Amino acid sequence: MKLPYSGCDLMASALTMDKVRTKWLWQGLGLPTPAFQQLTPETNWQAVIQALGTVFVKPALEGSSLGMSKASNAAELEAAYRHASTFGADVMAEQFVSGPEYTVAILGDRALPSIRIDVSGDFYDFDAKYQSEETRFTCPSDLATEEEAGLSELALTAFAAVGGEVWGRVDVMREAAGAWQLLEVNTVPGMTSHSLVPLAAKVAGLSLLDLLTEIYEHSLEVRHAKQ
Repeated sequence: MKLPYSGCDLMASALTMDKVRTKWLWQGLGLPTPAFQQLTPETNWQAVIQALGTVFVKPALEGSSLGMSKASNAAELEAAYRHASTFGADVMAEQFVSGPEYTVAILGDRALPSIRIDVSGDFYDFDAKYQSEETRFTCPSDLATEEEAGLSELALTAFAAVGGEVWGRVDVMREAAGAWQLLEVNTVPGMTSHSLVPLAAKVAGLSLLDLLTEIYEHSLEVRHAKQ
């Protein structure tokens, strides 16, 4: 449409909106992300459970955890697929990671302080994101300095791998043994005063105006560099 805009370009946003293609890219680069399989009406549900164990079933082209559910057996998996497929034909089953969820905001060439997300239910679903009063966000998170540095480096690498630039957010799970598993990238995160990127920015000493100013300035730099 030839309109100026801030943040990631069209290619990075289109790629990261597709969870399957994002994970293929990360796998090809040797970055850690949970094992997964694409699902169709002809899928052998029992074979998927045998291969992956408990899974989260997700529409591959959705956001806000819409259509997501957990499945531990073949019957649950088929039902989860039927539900997810109402949000689009592309559906995936991703191996369940037992551990806490973190998110890392990216601003320019740096990672902001990580946020640990704790929910009252099974996972960070639509209700936990937008409606529940029991979801807790801890920032700075509970990580030691070296762990925080390692997570920041992974998030920056994962963001750059998908062509991310200017700003965004990388969602990650931590396994019980401490290893990180990449989930997805959000190139247009929420930007209200209660959203996660502004929270991380505040902990980093940036007001909402500071954050918006940096996004604007970094966007100009990137656009000028491409001209």
